[in-house]
Amino acid sequence: MTDQIETAELHGQPVLKLQTPDGAVALISLFGAHVLSWTPAGGEDRLYLSPKAVFDGATAIRGGVPVCFPQFAGLGPLPKHGFARNRLWEVTSTRAGKDYAVATLRLADDEATRALWPHAFATEMSISIGGDRLDMELEVENTGDTPFSFTAALHTYLKVREVEALSVDGLRGLEYRDSADGDRIKKETGVGLAIDSEVDRVYHGAPRTLLVRENHRVTGIHTENFPDVVIWNPWEEKCAALADMPADGFRRMLCVEAAAVKEP
Repeated sequence: MTDQIETAELHGQPVLKLQTPDGAVALISLFGAHVLSWTPAGGEDRLYLSPKAVFDGATAIRGGVPVCFPQFAGLGPLPKHGFARNRLWEVTSTRAGKDYAVATLRLADDEATRALWPHAFATEMSISIGGDRLDMELEVENTGDTPFSFTAALHTYLKVREVEALSVDGLRGLEYRDSADGDRIKKETGVGLAIDSEVDRVYHGAPRTLLVRENHRVTGIHTENFPDVVIWNPWEEKCAALADMPADGFRRMLCVEAAAVKEP
């Protein structure tokens, strides 16, 4: 470790703290290789972490960037969103320079994962910060002799001032599966997606860049090799039913998730 990368604890759980000389900071939980917090240089935290999130080393953490692997949501026989977010990952490398800090964490199959999903694999999550950028890379390797397929997502919770005052640009013309309306297949017709009720959509064939526009800033989200994007906000009723979210938490977050869902 260097003075830019250090180990610490948060609510009793092991975390890595990345920081750069220009002031960018990120916190990464080893439980789930989960980015909990990211503050760009000279800015404020851009990720929503629920104040009621559970840190017990077993329960998935609400907020930040959960890693969904090898299954997204309930689209298969595994527990919702797979098991990667509920496992302790190993830190395999860290590096830092005058304008960046990066850490790589690894999860490999073991007896417990094979009991759920009978495949040999190694998954790496690399997180890099510097300036106004957060870069995340998920890499999956088949270490066995038989092929397998999977779905995945980086379930990013963006922290927003007021969800009803933003729009998401770049989705117009895309087909999507609307999980809030019986999984019906629809087509996006609006120029900018506004959030004024429950949204739970998987957009297919997403562009590489989306823009989340708020009154005071624009956040660019760039993806590679993730053909889908998930937009999720539980809205008032479903948020109130979540034990690890405050009742008004839906107003302060929007999930915009790089995903591979339609075609495993």
